[in-house]
Amino acid sequence: MNSRAPVIVVGGGPAGLAVAVGLALQDVAVAVYEVEPRLPRDLRAGSFHPPTLEMLDGIGVGQDFLALGYRVPRWQIRGRREGVIVEWDLSLIADLTPYPFRFHCEQFKLTPLLLKRFKTLGGTVHWQHRFLDAMQDGDGVAARFATPDGIETVYGSYLVGADGGRSTVRHAMNVAFEGFTWPERFLVAGIDRDLAPAGFTMNAYVSDPVDWSAIFKMPHDGPPGLWRVLFPTDAEVPEEQVLAADFVERALQNFLPWDRPYGVEHKSTYRVHQRVASDFRRGRMLLVGDAAHVNNPLGAFGLNGALHGAFNLVEKLGPVWRGEAPETALDRYVRQRRAANIEFVQAQSIRNKELLQERDPAIRIRRLGELRRTAADRASHKAYLVKSSMIWSVQRATEVE
Repeated sequence: MNSRAPVIVVGGGPAGLAVAVGLALQDVAVAVYEVEPRLPRDLRAGSFHPPTLEMLDGIGVGQDFLALGYRVPRWQIRGRREGVIVEWDLSLIADLTPYPFRFHCEQFKLTPLLLKRFKTLGGTVHWQHRFLDAMQDGDGVAARFATPDGIETVYGSYLVGADGGRSTVRHAMNVAFEGFTWPERFLVAGIDRDLAPAGFTMNAYVSDPVDWSAIFKMPHDGPPGLWRVLFPTDAEVPEEQVLAADFVERALQNFLPWDRPYGVEHKSTYRVHQRVASDFRRGRMLLVGDAAHVNNPLGAFGLNGALHGAFNLVEKLGPVWRGEAPETALDRYVRQRRAANIEFVQAQSIRNKELLQERDPAIRIRRLGELRRTAADRASHKAYLVKSSMIWSVQRATEVE
């Protein structure tokens, strides 16, 4: 097989399309295979950190994306009873990034921009192609897909699995997905109430031993936007009961009482996992995005980490495909992104959740006090933002040889 055969990307989500665009910009032949008939409308992710915006700018979609959402220059950690514990000011990192803010925009508004960019570069997405399995040798990969017209075999030089947390590619690679699943089921409700008059910034996390929550304002269909509130719920309670109107209304009134019923624009539930693939590479098959790692949403590290991995892989795979770098460069991708994910994304997202749900009164008081002291000192405040904005994790990855 010709080693310059196309790179096969399985999965047309943000990570897969980012890989495809990045490779196409390096004149690498690449084709995307997606199981759905069109781009999905995923309501989960929607908060983007400064390094991610810089990377999106680098492939020509950043400015178009910035026109679609909200810039969030300040965010809060609150206590359910105490009110605001700290309010973080991202202007302190303006010397480190052209984008000193969090950016809120639904994930499903990014993927069309990536798809359009890919198509302008001559790329093709093959819809309704469900990955079945693959065989590889030293020259390439033969992947089988189930399509509406039957089984199709596709030949490529490399195969990138960007097919989500239940990745079939990962299973085909015989790679373990190590970690655990949180006991709760998360409920997300998009509401019609403006939370700003109640003192909430467009991103806030509310600490409480039982009724913790997370808040994000999203652009939705345009002004005035839509506030999302995330709650933990008992996974033993049937999903249809959790999604029932009276259950959601009680949760919202408990979160912030109102003198009338909340208008709920959308609601959904999902389980949350903390898992990392034991390896991101088996020969010419590689993993990226949720196929490689998943985490809880507290800190907004999941989609951002997926995109950071995508751009890191592109940086290595392009030269390898062109014969300008040895295949061992792909092992560096694995080392760098597994380190960044384990040392920061997993560790910090777990700490964030533990902070919000801490039940020991003494530990909770101590941790909230530490946050207050950190925010009160300018240098410590900035150092905290360098980490929470994922600037540190990107830098850390580059240091891994």
